[in-house]
Amino acid sequence: MSPHQQTHVIVGAGLAGAKAAETLREEGFEGRIVMIAAEPERPYERPPLSKEVLRGEAARETAFVHDASFYDERDIELVTGTAATAIDPGRFRVTLAGGRELAYDRLLLATGAEPRRLPVPGADLDGVRMLRTLADADALREQLRPGARVVVVGAGWIGSEVAASARMLGAEVTVIDRAKVPLEHVLGERIGAVYRDLHREHGVEYLPQTGVGAFEGDGRVSAVRTTDGRLLPCDLAVVGIGVAPRTELAEAAGLAVEDGVVCDERLGTTAPAVYAAGDVASAWHPFYGRHLRVEHWANALHQGPAAAQAMLGRPVVYDRIPYFYSDQYDVGMEYSGLAGADDELVVRGDLERREFVAFWLRDDRVVAGMNVNVWDVNQHVQALIRSRAVVDRAALADPGTPLDALVPATAAS
Repeated sequence: MSPHQQTHVIVGAGLAGAKAAETLREEGFEGRIVMIAAEPERPYERPPLSKEVLRGEAARETAFVHDASFYDERDIELVTGTAATAIDPGRFRVTLAGGRELAYDRLLLATGAEPRRLPVPGADLDGVRMLRTLADADALREQLRPGARVVVVGAGWIGSEVAASARMLGAEVTVIDRAKVPLEHVLGERIGAVYRDLHREHGVEYLPQTGVGAFEGDGRVSAVRTTDGRLLPCDLAVVGIGVAPRTELAEAAGLAVEDGVVCDERLGTTAPAVYAAGDVASAWHPFYGRHLRVEHWANALHQGPAAAQAMLGRPVVYDRIPYFYSDQYDVGMEYSGLAGADDELVVRGDLERREFVAFWLRDDRVVAGMNVNVWDVNQHVQALIRSRAVVDRAALADPGTPLDALVPATAAS
């Protein structure tokens, strides 16, 4: 079959799926492209949902990946409000809700992830919300009013950003977290304390090492009862305790699944002609020598196009260093790499002023770096990570030593 007669189906219409469809056309694929979106919206990006869109500082239109006309102009069939219910790799078929079947020559799974739920009494009360979709952001924005009492469960990236946005809108905010400090599992206790202090300075009550025993209320949440017996009155509770990859389709179809859909470095799954990208993909990473599943925006942005290249038979290896960013109040950051709990922390700059670059070292080599309110250094951080060069700690901590001077010439070229 000639390429212009082929059909490539993309299940999932988030950023990864949208960028894959865009790349297929940019790379000259003239066949049929069908995108299947369970949500009624066209593809959108998630980072603004907890920040500008949630606060009403940006219109919801700004979250969309492409203009409304984009898909028609490129002859991309966007099927919204319809879930894929099964895939049959042996027959090269996708079944949609309602029973319709689609034949495919190449299939991309970009089904994303879904929020983890708290298995406690009252979790289904009205007013207990999560933030994952544009509809979630719309509903939250209506309820985040000055004086509203909000309890945020979880101080990871989503919980922390929602707490910041709620405070900026004038709500009274309490954050419950099982860790000692926000983001401890990613940043460690010392850097996590920077974010704890930031939130407290802005009036957030932060309750560390605290769990939820129950949500209480008559039809609608009116309080959160903690595991140590405290009762926290609230008008709204937002649960942000992480996400789980949506692997049900792949698992039912017999694809290898282990914390995501298992892929090779070309994002090919264990089924022929089936690829995966974005939050759902657990892809072999040549630099790290293991499978990685990365849930952040940048991964979806770049992995979707890489999967499209692979679907077209082009030589491609996905080996980007993991990267993410966050904005809370007036503090912005970028993080690259992968750090572990036992890695050594080296700080360049001023933690109290929240203008610094943090580095995590393993065997005297930089494995991760995070710049906070310090800009135009991320490319040097990534170069240091890729170089695997042994670094001088004193030079690394010295703001007077240019970071690019620490990157070996062979790695920088």
